[in-house]
Amino acid sequence: MAKLALEGGTPYRKRPFPRREPFGEREVELVVEAVRSQNLFGPTGDKVPEFERRFAELYGVRYAVASTSGTAAIHIALGTLDPEPGDEVITAPITDAGTVVPILYQNCIPVFADVDDTYNMDPEDVERKVTPRTRAILVVHLFGNPCDMERITEVARRHGIPVIEDCSQAHLTEYKGRYVGTIGDMGCFSLQQSKHMTTGDGGVTVTSREELAERMALFRDKGWTRKPGWGRRSYLFLAPNYRMTELQGAVGLAQLEKVRDVVRRRNELGDMLTQLIRDLEGVVPPPVTPGGRHTYWLYPLRVTKWPAERFAEALTAEGVSASAGYIGEPIFLCMEALASKRTFGRSGHPLDGCHGARVPEYAPGTCPKAEEVLRQMVTLGLHEGYTQEDVEDMAGAIRKVAECLKDG
Repeated sequence: MAKLALEGGTPYRKRPFPRREPFGEREVELVVEAVRSQNLFGPTGDKVPEFERRFAELYGVRYAVASTSGTAAIHIALGTLDPEPGDEVITAPITDAGTVVPILYQNCIPVFADVDDTYNMDPEDVERKVTPRTRAILVVHLFGNPCDMERITEVARRHGIPVIEDCSQAHLTEYKGRYVGTIGDMGCFSLQQSKHMTTGDGGVTVTSREELAERMALFRDKGWTRKPGWGRRSYLFLAPNYRMTELQGAVGLAQLEKVRDVVRRRNELGDMLTQLIRDLEGVVPPPVTPGGRHTYWLYPLRVTKWPAERFAEALTAEGVSASAGYIGEPIFLCMEALASKRTFGRSGHPLDGCHGARVPEYAPGTCPKAEEVLRQMVTLGLHEGYTQEDVEDMAGAIRKVAECLKDG
């Protein structure tokens, strides 16, 4: 039997995997155009409006509002709903803080629905968490695997609750013939460096509802109407400044030209890796939601026979970089603002019962399935620049570790 590299054996993969190179000459060309225009201000430029138009066209929706980050895109969606202080937003326990920060900044209470076997929000637990104060359901399509949107939208319709989709990790991800982000009331996308398409950082919020689109655009720009006939200035409501620049818009236009191929290739490579390791005892490949198509922002394994930390360490030693746990604990335990209920200054607002809201409890056991998943999870990087040989080496290293690592 082969000897693990962790124990002095020869690593399975001896050379580095290819570095991702998302940018090319087309991005350079359009950025130079933007700079030469002598105007990098999005509201009066031409790159950002064109990027918004083409992004909406790609997804088959009527409106897209570009912004500074995925977090901003989610905040725009929540701000558009204009919730009351103390209202509740049901969301996912396995996510980035960028999903939760907008909820708190809109003075709302994050409520966490546990996950199912897809690692996404369990629609049954979503319904259990609905109260008279629930203002929105904010679903997260984790790792590029779509949520069960059919059942979640059924819950939302029964209770008259809007659905916001966090598609930060799920560009052009399909669910039953539709793209995620177009199924709920609003969809939110991140353009951060690691995403399927990127402007370094940036975000987009989409909808096909005109009344939402108007407020989305205003919320992105301090509530400023920018319309003639209103006097020198008119700010209709309290809102931040999340305007995208022409530089980001220029890069975004180039990225739109290639994102279909990026997503198609990631799907092919991720599915290939799953086929190569699906017979391994104790290793569970990424689940795919029925009716969905995984786009593999990351490739999440679950290991059931060994500690995830030990498996990730052994796999990394074999030349395949791996991390244990993704975020380690559910977001309400690893995000200090929630875990300690310290948010603004020394206060715990809005988690302090303000405006008749309930005081939430964020403790171990709140989402037991999510805790179990994270204890067993090992994540691997995978991008469109990999070759079939690269994926075969990943599979070979996983197989070697699974066969040689002593049972945990």
